Amino acid sequence: MIDAPAAPPQLIRTATGATFRRLILEGAGPIVVEFMAYGCAHCRALEPVLKQVTRMLGSAEQVFRVNVAVDEELANSYEIGATPTLLMFLDAKEVGRLEGPRPVVASLLSAVVTPFSS
Repeated sequence: MIDAPAAPPQLIRTATGATFRRLILEGAGPIVVEFMAYGCAHCRALEPVLKQVTRMLGSAEQVFRVNVAVDEELANSYEIGATPTLLMFLDAKEVGRLEGPRPVVASLLSAVVTPFSS
């Protein structure tokens, strides 16, 4: 019997109110969290750019998404006022924030990496 090829790893994983503490606040290394909504046009525009940036980062940073429509309480606790909003965490502390669409790879890459390089 021939084994089926392994599924490629997810570039952007989902975090929920139930998993946020374990994945983000207790996670190791630099972590990026996109607070988004599936009905948000800016979020859809950001998606391919964020995936490209995630591929460029390799395993340097973990990238997660939180659906604000499903996890409204979590979004409120981080004072998310607009989607998409990216939060950068290091050692369970927010070290950076980027709000609104940034559909250019270079500016998004810089915004994501800079908080971790200081």
